[in-house]
Amino acid sequence: MSGMRVRQSMTFPSFQRAALRALAALTMLLATSVRSNYVFDEDPFQPVTQDETVAVGGVVTLTCSVKENDNSSLQWSNTAQQTLYFGEKRALRDNRIQLVKSTATELIITIAEVQLSDDGEYTCSIFTMPVRTARATVTVLGVPGKPVITGFEDAVQEGSTVTLTCTSSGSKPPAKLHWYLNQEEKPGRPDVVESNPEEPTYTVTSELIFTVTRNDNNALIACAVDHPSIANGDKKTEQPLSVLFSPSVSIQPESDLPREGEKFYLQCLANGNPEPTAFVWRRKDGELPPLAKVDGAFLRFESLNKTDNGIYECQADNGIGMGDVSHTLLVQEAGVNAADPTAMSTSSGVDHAVIGGVVAVIVFIMLCLLIVLGRYLIRHKGTYLTHEAKGSDDAPDADTAIINAEGGHSGVDDKKEYFI
Repeated sequence: MSGMRVRQSMTFPSFQRAALRALAALTMLLATSVRSNYVFDEDPFQPVTQDETVAVGGVVTLTCSVKENDNSSLQWSNTAQQTLYFGEKRALRDNRIQLVKSTATELIITIAEVQLSDDGEYTCSIFTMPVRTARATVTVLGVPGKPVITGFEDAVQEGSTVTLTCTSSGSKPPAKLHWYLNQEEKPGRPDVVESNPEEPTYTVTSELIFTVTRNDNNALIACAVDHPSIANGDKKTEQPLSVLFSPSVSIQPESDLPREGEKFYLQCLANGNPEPTAFVWRRKDGELPPLAKVDGAFLRFESLNKTDNGIYECQADNGIGMGDVSHTLLVQEAGVNAADPTAMSTSSGVDHAVIGGVVAVIVFIMLCLLIVLGRYLIRHKGTYLTHEAKGSDDAPDADTAIINAEGGHSGVDDKKEYFI
């Protein structure tokens, strides 16, 4: 037993030394590898490649080159490590793959009609001692399909809220969707990305929610796809927006200076969706003149007269709502020259002068009446009876004067005094 203990104690240090030697060897191997990688960059026989990005259906070019060659051949292999070209010799029967150039220091091939399955790492090798390789990553972009807009009705009511959905499939990486209203970008909800089960592509969906106004009628709603595979701008789908709204109404006269005796019309202009088809003409505070005839959106006068002056109203109806407006008609005298804009103001000035003169005469007469009435009132206000008997001033004493003042003498006339 003691001998076994001695052997075990002697064996343990030898195992420890072996572990130390293995660790030292690993350290030397790592150092050699680092040194080899350092020399790797300076190695003239090391192949050089570059990564490529291509859209589905496009053409990708793979280039492999070295600075020097010792008569070794260059080779391109696909993602499954199948040899495509060994020097100038085709190794894989795929007509999409073509040789462009093969020299001692360069091997260039192309792959046409690129598919999503072509995505991955390609290897260029040179069979020196040791064999040297370089990898090139080919990224295949899935081209998104044309966006489709749904949730669109034939027409929407003014003031209603509309929810539109835009969907695009087949993109890789996922595309980004943008909304536009008459070329102005509108913020939509964040894109929803779903992977397609049968291929490494994605379906992207976006929603736009907004309240429509009459100004949005005939506007273009557009959904555009933004993706690196689209070289010439965005892929876009546009659709016009139809908004139903009640009419906005205005009245357009045939002339700004309608004259007596002339034919004349008022036109009711209404803008609505749908277009108004029903028009009603009225005269405020009265019936339409006998010579005025309603002709749809027109109110026609066979021969204008001063009695046609007034306020005319037009009401338009398009089934969605109604709109109305009024217009004041002022008929000018037949002698007013419509081509002379000062004629109307001159005639109006004469009428104002006559009215002013009449008012002045009325005011003058009223002032005269007030003066006469005032004098009359003042004149009669100072008349009174003194109740003094005639001869009381000559009474011999006070008692006699009092008796006379009490009217004891009925035959004596009353004494009157007037103040003017």
